[in-house]
Amino acid sequence: MTTTTMNPSREQLLASVQHHFDGGSFEADLRRRVGWRTESDTGQPGAPALRQYLTDEIVPGLEPLGFACEVLDNPDARGGPVLLARRVESPDLPTLLTYGHGDVVNGQDANWREGLSPWELKIEGDRWYGRGTADNKGQHTVVLAALAQTIAARQGRLGYNVTLLMEMGEEAGSPGLAAFCQQQREALRADLFIASDGPRVNAARPTLFLGSRGAINFSLKMSSRPKAYHSGNWGGVLSNPATVLAHAVASMVDARGRMLVPGLLPPPLPEKLRTALKDVVIGGGADDPALTPGWGEPGLTSAEQLVGWNTLEVLALGAGLPARPVNAIPSSAVAHCQLRFVVGTNWRNVKDIVRAHLDAHGFADVEIELGMQCGATRLDLHNPWVDWALASMQTSAGSPATLLPNLAGSLPNDIFADDLGLPTLWVPHSYPACAQHAPNEHLLASVAREGLAVMAGLFWDLGEPGGVPWKEGALTAETTAP
Repeated sequence: MTTTTMNPSREQLLASVQHHFDGGSFEADLRRRVGWRTESDTGQPGAPALRQYLTDEIVPGLEPLGFACEVLDNPDARGGPVLLARRVESPDLPTLLTYGHGDVVNGQDANWREGLSPWELKIEGDRWYGRGTADNKGQHTVVLAALAQTIAARQGRLGYNVTLLMEMGEEAGSPGLAAFCQQQREALRADLFIASDGPRVNAARPTLFLGSRGAINFSLKMSSRPKAYHSGNWGGVLSNPATVLAHAVASMVDARGRMLVPGLLPPPLPEKLRTALKDVVIGGGADDPALTPGWGEPGLTSAEQLVGWNTLEVLALGAGLPARPVNAIPSSAVAHCQLRFVVGTNWRNVKDIVRAHLDAHGFADVEIELGMQCGATRLDLHNPWVDWALASMQTSAGSPATLLPNLAGSLPNDIFADDLGLPTLWVPHSYPACAQHAPNEHLLASVAREGLAVMAGLFWDLGEPGGVPWKEGALTAETTAP
């Protein structure tokens, strides 16, 4: 791994971002942003708060930094507006693309602990509670503050261009984002992608991940007849769709979580991926769940299972009236399933693969309905940007960062990696037990403070000639402050 040497100007930058945090400016920014009720998974993509968050909260902070900002309509009516902000020092300089999302999942107001509200920042020791503190308002507040401090430290000249893309529909599956990026392909032309979302491996270690597992949601449905029938009068002579569907699911994943559909399995783990994961520890934090011994694919470590393998999960099952069962054979049943998958999986043919499997096992009457889909990505572990980023992060944090080949969760990284063709680096500032889609979501102040230093260091180092994997001579163009 290459090393990055601290210099006085870089040290001053790191001191300034920590003063920004300790002096309350970061808290003030995040407090305002948490107060915006920007739920995107409620089926109301035109909710005024989604656009106002961009126009009234984000744009006023970007324009003084030299960004030209446009809040544009989403090409998909189901998606929220999109901010495209560009800071061009010279067309001849390389360009960094960064990304965030200002939308959040529904607040679940009634389920938060007494004294907490999803729309008000509440500080209790190291925990800062509020919807979006971890996903993604806290994270893009880290990025924007670090970028602003770096621009100031470099006296208005970064030495490269920056494009910011912020969407307002990520929690609804990013509808329209791929089409938007295709429409704006020229405006989004860049040389490198760095953004912050998802969790660290654990709270104590800065993390770099290079992509994400993909995800496909699909539903298995069976409808046997128009209505339910009395289980005493008809039980034993009428098929029960709930029973049939339970066996259909069991034919796909066994009682220990092992996948049983060969066509949905990934290729064998590459040796370089195993090497990258050998020291990665999953779980063990105070709020982390206990891992289930023997769950999933045999012969894999927990890190290999989570990061390098595929998982088939049943998210919800429905038949009859679960809240108040009655003596009736249900007329229909449904299982909502999800495949999380890694690079190399035949994911574009999932429906055909599942159809063939169910037919072969006698479940021809079970219907398949596809839902949300996003591809899997993973930057080559030998890409020169990887060692560069790890060295920069270690210099800023004072300790090594954990490298994950890809996030276990899913992000719209396939748009940036595959559609736009960029090397992608993700530096997260939350942690696995942050309750990001649940009540009591929170950010750890210690992680955010360290994250500010890590991001500022990355933004600083991108402007340093020599040792940066930009194209040769990329930082030599004449620049003028925007």
